[in-house]
Amino acid sequence: MSANIVAYYRVSSDKQGRSGLGLDAQRAAVRRFAEQECLVISAEFIEIETGKGADALERRPELAKALKAAQKARCAVVVAKLDRLSRNVAFIAGLMAQRVPFIVAELGMNADPFMLHIYAALAEQERRMISERTRQALAAARERGVVLGNAKQALANKNESVVRAESLRHLLARMSGLSARAIATELTVRGIPTPRGAPWSAKTVLRVMDRLQTAGP
Repeated sequence: MSANIVAYYRVSSDKQGRSGLGLDAQRAAVRRFAEQECLVISAEFIEIETGKGADALERRPELAKALKAAQKARCAVVVAKLDRLSRNVAFIAGLMAQRVPFIVAELGMNADPFMLHIYAALAEQERRMISERTRQALAAARERGVVLGNAKQALANKNESVVRAESLRHLLARMSGLSARAIATELTVRGIPTPRGAPWSAKTVLRVMDRLQTAGP
């Protein structure tokens, strides 16, 4: 007999929400998981996060609805990846306190709340490291005399793209065995913005890799 689950998907901007960027990948991952585990998706909720401060339940109305639906059906909420809930450990802990089971398709059925806290802490640390590498790279660029954010906007944008690409070097290295399309999907699902703020695509991934190759190790 199949058990019910409630699916929750999240994208990080209105633009991504309108384009469906990331939603198809999340939906496909949850549906594959449901089929493998003989689960039935009884409801789906799509959150379009706008701006900062979304790590608060009152800023996530669709998540609140998903929790309520799961409580009523006495079932779990399923997400494709943990960071579709949050990379914030405190927020994850608050969700666990709602007494609604959460399942992360990527981690499988056996990932208990303790494991979810550990993975959330790792995701939060990764975000901080990327942010810090970006800050350091920008500072180093300024010290070299690179002009950022003045009238020479085209050159500034190019320089910032190079700096942002450098901040992704370690993460892309860990994905070296994946295709450019798969890497684009993974970066989108993780909520990592592109160097220019446009949606990730295989072409964008290859462009970033070319920049890194040109820059050298």
